[in-house]
Amino acid sequence: MPADAPAPPEERARAVAEGFTRLYGAEPEGVWAAPGRVNLIGEYTDFNDGFVMPLALPHTAVAAVSRRTDGRLRVHSADTGEGVVTLEVAELRPERGGAGGWAAYPAGVVWALREAGHEITGADLHLASTVPTGAGLSSSAALETVVALALNELYGLGRSRPELARIGQRAENAFVGVPCGVMDQMASACAAEGHLLHLDTRNLSLRQVPFDLAARGLALLVVDTRVKHALGDGAYAERRAGCEAGARALGVNTLREVEYARLPEALDRLDDPTVRACVRHVVSDNERVRRTIALLDAGDARAVGPVLTEGHASLRDDLRVSCPELDLVVATAVEAGALGARMTGGGFGGSAIVLVEAGDTAAVTKAVEDAFATAGHTAPRVFPAVPSAGARRLE
Repeated sequence: MPADAPAPPEERARAVAEGFTRLYGAEPEGVWAAPGRVNLIGEYTDFNDGFVMPLALPHTAVAAVSRRTDGRLRVHSADTGEGVVTLEVAELRPERGGAGGWAAYPAGVVWALREAGHEITGADLHLASTVPTGAGLSSSAALETVVALALNELYGLGRSRPELARIGQRAENAFVGVPCGVMDQMASACAAEGHLLHLDTRNLSLRQVPFDLAARGLALLVVDTRVKHALGDGAYAERRAGCEAGARALGVNTLREVEYARLPEALDRLDDPTVRACVRHVVSDNERVRRTIALLDAGDARAVGPVLTEGHASLRDDLRVSCPELDLVVATAVEAGALGARMTGGGFGGSAIVLVEAGDTAAVTKAVEDAFATAGHTAPRVFPAVPSAGARRLE
């Protein structure tokens, strides 16, 4: 299924349920879906108790699930060509979970739920996803969220959506080993169709912000560079460590506490240039989220474009998490008439977003595709970012 035209999850639910039945010899107890996301603005701010503004994509992970009572976890993906992975829930440990690759994400959720005091006695899972992997669109968070939601309902755990997001984050942090913040899981669990999720990651308070670009004659494009990122390779952790070092040096718990108006003063107190750059990015990106929400509240979505481009420059120059392909997307799109563009997600490859006048979509897309061809890069995948529904039960 091409990334720009995923079948609605409701249409895919039956196929996933039938796949479950073929694998396990019985019908599933239910089928659930959870989306990937793009983040409009606010990058590397979520683990600093900052602000973010993601939206859910129509691309989803769909899971057919049933409970087991024998302590066994069986997981299967329709997307990998691999067989069923069988694990013992009582033996799941971050250091020896027995689950590698994609299976670590659902296994990590089961481990995190048990660590939280829930008696999960096993499950059979069959999953299929249209969220592009390695594209910075939170394919892992979609897996975590759909499994957490399914087990929450099947086992009657009574966990709220934000609590399930925290479970998914713990699975990724402690079990998989990626020190991500909570934005991706919150977007997958809590997003609303037609809205951005304005999230304060310090207390998980959120506001659904209407985001009907089509009504304003605008479009938001996702450009998947097809450069695969791997956030578990240490680069993401290095940036997080730089942020934490900056907070310690400034005598605050997190960089959220550093006021933008006092940023120059804070930077003057930092000797390490790498730490200084991390602090400058995080504090200024929190301010960019505030500016963006003010512009949207004022009905001036077009003025968000330059804020996006400014955010990309900060990610490129201060955090150094961009790459030549992402920089080419941003420069080419803006030169071709886009209102603004920036990389989205953890970086080191993945995707960029581009805000355009709806009538310029084809021209900007062609300019980017031509630039990639001229540079000898693999052709990018371009599709509209349509604000979609968060995680839900399908049947």
